[in-house]
Amino acid sequence: MKSKVLSDKAQPLGNYPHVKRVGDFIYVSGTSSRRPDNTHIGAEQDEDGNWQLDIRKQTKALIENINALLKSMDADLSHVVDITTFLVDMKDFKGYNEVYGTFFDHTGPTRTTVAVHQLPHPNLLIEIKAVAYKPLTE
Repeated sequence: MKSKVLSDKAQPLGNYPHVKRVGDFIYVSGTSSRRPDNTHIGAEQDEDGNWQLDIRKQTKALIENINALLKSMDADLSHVVDITTFLVDMKDFKGYNEVYGTFFDHTGPTRTTVAVHQLPHPNLLIEIKAVAYKPLTE
């Protein structure tokens, strides 16, 4: 088994790795659009102090984060076999689904999307965890 916490990514909020390889499988912990400085892509504060949250920007950033985590294990999005998505509000499903479709098609990973009450930060609309398969002998 090989686990990694990448220093150039937002640090885990608990005692767990960003990514872990177990045999031919690679597991990516729940990932968001959080930057290393703990700000969030897709969360902009307007001049009145109100937060404008963008599901499309958050989805794109977090799928790109997953790809970077996989690359640290010599894999990429093409190796993903299963995704679980957590949305704070199903009204964001359409925007999430549109961006998701720019990364994956019907031959891509299996997927489950569920609504959750909240995520670790109020500016987060979405979190995704993933499982990839890449034989060690490739």
